[in-house]
Amino acid sequence: MIHPSRPLRGQAALEARDPNARLEEAVGLAIALDLEVVEALVAPLRVVTPATLFGKGKIEEFASICEVEHIDVAVFDDQLTPIQQRNLEKALEVKVVDRTGLILEIFARRARTREGRLQVELARLEYERSRLVRTWTHLERQRGGTGSTGGPGETQIEIDRRLIAGTIVKLKKELDEVRRTRTLHRSARKKVPYPTVALVGYTNAGKSTLFNRLTEAEVLAKDMLFATLDPTLRTVKLPDGRPAIMSDTVGFISDLPHELVEAFRATLEEVQEADVVLHVRDVANPDSEAQARDVETVLSELGVTLDEGKTVVEVWNKVDLLSEDDREIVGGQARRNDASPVSAVTGEGCEALLRRIAGLIDDSPPVEVSLAAEDGQALAWIYRNGRVLSRYDGPGGEVTLVARLDAQALGRFERQFPGAQVSAAVQSL
Repeated sequence: MIHPSRPLRGQAALEARDPNARLEEAVGLAIALDLEVVEALVAPLRVVTPATLFGKGKIEEFASICEVEHIDVAVFDDQLTPIQQRNLEKALEVKVVDRTGLILEIFARRARTREGRLQVELARLEYERSRLVRTWTHLERQRGGTGSTGGPGETQIEIDRRLIAGTIVKLKKELDEVRRTRTLHRSARKKVPYPTVALVGYTNAGKSTLFNRLTEAEVLAKDMLFATLDPTLRTVKLPDGRPAIMSDTVGFISDLPHELVEAFRATLEEVQEADVVLHVRDVANPDSEAQARDVETVLSELGVTLDEGKTVVEVWNKVDLLSEDDREIVGGQARRNDASPVSAVTGEGCEALLRRIAGLIDDSPPVEVSLAAEDGQALAWIYRNGRVLSRYDGPGGEVTLVARLDAQALGRFERQFPGAQVSAAVQSL
């Protein structure tokens, strides 16, 4: 495992990730792929060599390690060009994998739903299309006598490119169909005015554990990078209010491959459509600030920012792992940054978080609804689709409620139950 450490200046140097933290993260990616990490090192990279990324001396050093340690795979925590990857494999005489290839392989293993598998396969083909030259270097590439006829190697490359291009077109059509289905499901959910909450954050920030805590679900939650790939939706009961739909999404990571951002754009639509986005951070991680910037970069690409009118709440998770002194410091920082400190493991701060979510999505003005004794169906409808603030039962069985209904739900109620008396609530009963 090799992490190239590049020299940076100015603002880039201030915001750069710590090389050792990046190396530790890369080791975590390899372990997530069931690779045994024999050697891990940060390699200073002063000048980029176009052919092999590193200079001749470093390449010889890497080759020596591979030979002595009997290494089968060399992982470079960087995005290699096809030529660099091919030349490194020749020089080291082992299989070479870059950061993008490593993440793609993890995604390929972990995707469970049909949509997830299609997205990963599409991303993998887009990535491999530029690397076909590696596969056929053993075939002759000399030209014919006229200079116009390609050798068999070139012909095979062209055939493979056409096959991959055809497969990509087919996958995109299948994904379009899956996305249409997802859009229909989302439209159906909107007819029932349940607010939506999306969990986002750096991989291994504890999103799935928090999701399980808030929704009482049992989705996979492991101390492992990219434990969650396919989005999961569950109902969460807000304090004294109606249910909300919460979604657990794929974790982000620094230098997330462009192919994956594009392929998972449909999945991330759950984030774009959410009423409230919870940005879950691992505050016990010393690299938390840099991880937050990486997540904010992806959210900005998706148009999910405060400037775009989105409601984004920072949730500072894993406070149970902090010392007492650090807890006090983080608590003060959370108050200044309007963040919600929680522990998904112990449940600390989770009730307060739910109350905050309820306050953010429950901004519709209260209305007063008067129902006759026989209007039991309308009464049940309000409890099912709104939030009842207070209730008065009259001596004759009539009921007067003060409730919150969003504009869409209120319109549906008035159309479905025209006999009910609805007026703006002046005060709680």
